Amino acid sequence: MTTLLVIAKEPRPGRVKTRLTPPFSPREAAALAEAALADTLRAVAAAPAARRVLVLDGSPGPWLPPGFDVVPQCAGGLDERLAAAFAGCRGPALLIGMDTPQVTPELLSAGFGDCDALLGPAEDGGFWALGLAVPDPSLLRGVPMSTAGTGAAQRERLVAAGLRVRDLPSLRDVDTAEDAEAVAALAPHGRFAACLARTRAVAGR
Repeated sequence: MTTLLVIAKEPRPGRVKTRLTPPFSPREAAALAEAALADTLRAVAAAPAARRVLVLDGSPGPWLPPGFDVVPQCAGGLDERLAAAFAGCRGPALLIGMDTPQVTPELLSAGFGDCDALLGPAEDGGFWALGLAVPDPSLLRGVPMSTAGTGAAQRERLVAAGLRVRDLPSLRDVDTAEDAEAVAALAPHGRFAACLARTRAVAGR
């Protein structure tokens, strides 16, 4: 079975979702980040997995459900941190971030029967998921991260290594207030949507 990895930051004000401020305050942005992370972890907990790992920058909180191993993120750029996450895996692994609270257990249940790699493109040009049948950290190191071409560059790296790549459905990351509204509408019964609704109500937005 597959190891499911979630790479995340501890949802503390001023450290997460800074592009949500404004219109949200740092505390509101952190609450939304916590809700997004909680929804993500719940989906991972409900998906079949050999192991569930939270690769965390910071300390775990009450939002962490049981059944997860917690390992610290290494130093360096995002490519190095993703590479290190895969380096700790034996056997197939699928990694996602905390920015797609609309993710479902079904999306995370994709197997490697007809491919060597899974890539979930994000609407902003990045990727929300990367799966490797045989984890190889070198497939991530040096890939430019957080750009509109990150997803394409990662795909090119996989193909250049001779891997058969299967695309997962495209999802929208939560980076801006507009993203938050769109994603909440896609998953209206999740904790993220509820948090956004409460925040709007309190602020009179």
